[in-house]
This record gives sequence, C-alpha cells and structure tokens, in this order.
Amino acid sequence: MSGSSQLTYNASLPTSLVPSEFFGGKPGEYARLKFGVNWSSSAGFALNQLLFDGQVFTGLQARQTLIDFKNKNVEVTEEQIRTNVAKIYYQLVVSNTQITLLDTNITLIKKLNHDTKIMYENGFAEKLDMDKQEVQLANLNSTRTTVINQIDNGYLGLKVLMGMPLTDSLVLTDNLSDDMIREGILEASNFDYNQRKDYQFAKLGVKLNEYDIQRYKYSKMPQLSLTGYYNEMTQSNKLDLYSGHAYWSPVSAFTLNLRVPLFTGFAANARIIQAKIRLEETHNNIEAMKLNIDREIQTAVNNFKSAITNLDYQKNNMSLAQNVYNQTKKKYEIGTGSQTEINLARADMEAAQTNYYNALYNAVIAKVDFMKATGKL
Repeated sequence: MSGSSQLTYNASLPTSLVPSEFFGGKPGEYARLKFGVNWSSSAGFALNQLLFDGQVFTGLQARQTLIDFKNKNVEVTEEQIRTNVAKIYYQLVVSNTQITLLDTNITLIKKLNHDTKIMYENGFAEKLDMDKQEVQLANLNSTRTTVINQIDNGYLGLKVLMGMPLTDSLVLTDNLSDDMIREGILEASNFDYNQRKDYQFAKLGVKLNEYDIQRYKYSKMPQLSLTGYYNEMTQSNKLDLYSGHAYWSPVSAFTLNLRVPLFTGFAANARIIQAKIRLEETHNNIEAMKLNIDREIQTAVNNFKSAITNLDYQKNNMSLAQNVYNQTKKKYEIGTGSQTEINLARADMEAAQTNYYNALYNAVIAKVDFMKATGKL
C-alpha cells in the first residue's frame, strides 16, 4: 500500500463538439465548448497485492534452505579452521614437551660435567672430556633457544588463526599421552556421510537446484493480483483548492487481475532443461564426494595405524636408549667405561627422544585427520 497526492494545473482545457440544437441552433451544426476547470487536486491510497505467483511461492519455500546453505558453508569453513588450529596447537604441545626434555638433558650434562670435574681433579679423567661436555652443553642450549623461538612464532600463528590479538596471553592446557591419542579413534564402522559438513552443504545444494527447476516450471502458471485505490478529489478555476470552500469527493475502485501466460517462447523450457542439467551435475559431484570421503577415511585409518605402531616402537626404543645411557654412565663413574661410550650413549638417547616426539606429533596429526574425515572434529 502507498499514499500519493497530486496538484494539477490545466493550462489548456480540452474542447468538445456539442450539437447546436441543444442551445436552440440549427440541426446538424455543432458548437465548440470547453469542459473542465483550471485546477484540480487529489490525495489518497493505492493497493497492489500479489495473491498468487508460482515463482514467489517457490522463493518463499527456498528461503530457509538458502539460509541453511549459507550457514552450512560457514560451518565448513569453521571446520577447516578448527583442523588447522588443532594441528598447530598440538605441535606447540609437543614442542613444550620437547623443551622439558631438553632441560632434562641439560641437567644430565651439567651433572656429568660436575662428576667429570671431580674425576679430573683426582686424576681419573682428562680435561678434554670436560671440554667435550661443555661443547655438548652449548649445543643443547643452542637447540633449546631455537625451539623456544619456534614455539613463540607458533603462538603468534595460532593467535592469528584464532582471531586473537597478538598481545593477549595464550596458555596451552593439554598434555599429550598415548592413551589420549588412542581413545575412540578407530570407531569408523558407524560412519554416516551426513556427519560431514561438506556433504551436508552439497545436499542443500541439491535442494536449491530442485527449487530452481520448480521456479521455472511455476513461471508458466497464471498470476493473480489485486489492485485498488481510494482518492479524494477536488476541482476549481482558482487556486483555492485547500480553502474551506473546496468540495472534496471520493473516488475508489478495486480490480482483480488474472494473467495467464499463453506463449512465452522457448526460453522457459530452455531454463528448465539447464536447471535439470545442473541438478544432475550436483548429484554426480555428490557421488564423487562420497568416493573421496571413503578414500579420506581409509587413508586416515591407515596413517593412524602406522603412526601408532611407530609411536609404540619409538617409545620402547627411547626407554631402551635411556637405560643404555644410565648403565654407561655408571660404568664411566666407576672407571670401567670411556668418555666415547658415554657420548655415543647420550647421542643415541637424544636421537631416540627426538624420534619419539616426532612419532607422537605424527600420531596426533593422524588423529586430527581421522576426526575431520569422519566429521567428528
């Protein structure tokens, strides 16, 4: 509904021919008379209401689906962000654990250096042994500085990815353990494709394609609408339309309009065919997506199994290397072992520790990939 107001000045009034005999003239002759007034004004309301239109009806049906389609696209993006955040997060957790490990090794080297110094003072060790330990200690401190710098940069990247201000504090609260990584990870037998956000997004695309076909089909249906108006009008030969002497008279009408499309060319049929082709393409894309999801899940399962096997192997190897180092250190302390043996044992222990934490990180990444593939992230 809308309101309107008009003021009209008729600069030249229309002339009409009227038989002269009405005024006492001769039959067959016509007199020229002007009808109307110089000024007129109107004000009122107009109504234009669409009662039925197939395309509008389809649009109302598709409205909620379109909203869901957009929201689901947001969820797909959020899931990808969560995946990236989780990987960086656990990388930082592993790095923090690595710092603890480096601190332990530095403490071991300092203790060994202290014991070697005592042995040197008592004539049971050489100064060269102490120098080698100082080099090892410097290398460990250098490695620790590098790892801390990587952790600091990782925190910055994680804050950016999470949308946090760089000046805000971020504290990691999780600790990685073998049991946490293994917990409920390979329960993929009850997987349903609808658990995947991207699959849900694609299915909503199918519904929108179906509404598109319906819209073009309904464009061939009749259209029903209602129009009407109510005006108040006044006329005068002077510009006194808004004075108290003006006479305003009502004018109103209502019209029911029915528009029946008889022939609109072949464009509507062509649009229907094109929409059906798009729908078929969407169905084909969904089938291809299902195959890709199956591949992702199986790949994630294989990678996780391999990562867990390697984690177990590296954990046992690290424990064994720790025992070898402890035994070698005892032999060195009682004088039955050499500096070379303890250096080799320590190097093997550090390599085993590094391999374990790399395996731990690979396992947690495999878990994140599996959770994403099964729609559980």
